[in-house]
Amino acid sequence: MRILVTGGAGFIGSHLCDRLLAEGHTVIAMDNFITGHPRNIAHLAGHDRFRFIKQDVTEYIYIDGPVDAVLHLASPASPICFDQIPIQILKVGALGTHKALGVARAKKAAFLLASTSEVYGDPLVHPQTEDYWGNVNPIGVRGVYDEAKRFAEALTMAYHRHHGVPTHIARIFNTYGPRMALDDGRVIPNFMGQALRKRPLTVHGDGLQTRSFCYVSDLVEGIYRLLMSGVTEPVNLGNPQEMTILEMARLINELTGNQAGLIHRALPQDDPKVRQPDITRARTLLGWEPQVPLREGLQQTLAYFQGLLASDS
Repeated sequence: MRILVTGGAGFIGSHLCDRLLAEGHTVIAMDNFITGHPRNIAHLAGHDRFRFIKQDVTEYIYIDGPVDAVLHLASPASPICFDQIPIQILKVGALGTHKALGVARAKKAAFLLASTSEVYGDPLVHPQTEDYWGNVNPIGVRGVYDEAKRFAEALTMAYHRHHGVPTHIARIFNTYGPRMALDDGRVIPNFMGQALRKRPLTVHGDGLQTRSFCYVSDLVEGIYRLLMSGVTEPVNLGNPQEMTILEMARLINELTGNQAGLIHRALPQDDPKVRQPDITRARTLLGWEPQVPLREGLQQTLAYFQGLLASDS
């Protein structure tokens, strides 16, 4: 297939480009480097089935020739972006999704939306199943991301129902691995960056809020299976192994040998207290579940960040 990947130089997008190329597909990656980085796709320079277009996906997208699938991963996803670039987040969720769906419709291509567990907000149902509608504060700081993705899902389903576009929606839970940015603002890169610099790890609140962490190769496998399936309803993709932020902090200090300990800061507004995917639908319809053990994935990620810090020093 010939596949367009928006956000193709991002953390997940670049890994997905690698997987698609390994499967024999031709990939057109699009990114404007707001949160993606050229180093994530530098190894693909000169690949005969890879092409890169530097563009903001909220602008009109022109792709010459056939396109068989559009994978829309473009969107800042880090909590620090919610304060810094809120308008861009809303625009890529609305205008960017509209432009990407327009390409899929015009090319008679399949469309896959990278949505998020954040559509569930601060959930009142635990674990979260795909039929839960969520508990989101639309005017809170996190609302720019949560509501952008909720709108993107609604627009995707409208194109499916009204225009007959074959669509897929992946609700992605916390994912980690190489190619994340150290200044990402999410839990694992934050903790690893602090630990590698021998600083105390910043835990927000009492640290008893929970998350579920999925290694990036497992996530990419789930996305690929979803793309190749006939499943149109949203599918949770994440690791159902739940742990507290405090447990993660202590584990990373252990793995890095960091003796600086922990410090506590105030909990950000609307920070979810729990997060755990119910992956029954993914198991049943896609035959998918995570395979990479947490410690193994953390070691791989740690090695990447060590290399990143060494190259910057």
